[in-house]
Amino acid sequence: MSQSTDSRTCALIAARAADKVKASDIVVQRVADRMAETDYFVIATGTSKPQLNAIVDEVREQVREQTGRSIDNVEGRESGAWVLLDYGDFVVHVMKPETREFYRLEAVWNDAPFVDLAKEGMELEPYSPMVADVVARAGYEE
Repeated sequence: MSQSTDSRTCALIAARAADKVKASDIVVQRVADRMAETDYFVIATGTSKPQLNAIVDEVREQVREQTGRSIDNVEGRESGAWVLLDYGDFVVHVMKPETREFYRLEAVWNDAPFVDLAKEGMELEPYSPMVADVVARAGYEE
């Protein structure tokens, strides 16, 4: 793939990379109709600072290897609570459980649809009640 890989494909690469290193509650939300700045959010949970760093590293590596896209600016890595990778057309948020529960980022655009990751071939653990509720209310993209 090349630098021109579409944002949805890139977001799915990021989601699969997060899954590879055991992130939980992984969602890909299409926010393009609600935001001018980006098309998709990838949101994932890691239980510790080392796991957040492993998720971020794997996402960066897989996106670079599969699309040629790289990112130099990683925000929040020092805090270990919420790490952000802004690729422009898709943004990856990796959070500790308590941070994700507090901000409920996927609920901010509660009508923005999610990508059905099962239909994309991903076998994930069931969502936590909070994430499952938001996904059920917003539904999946058509």
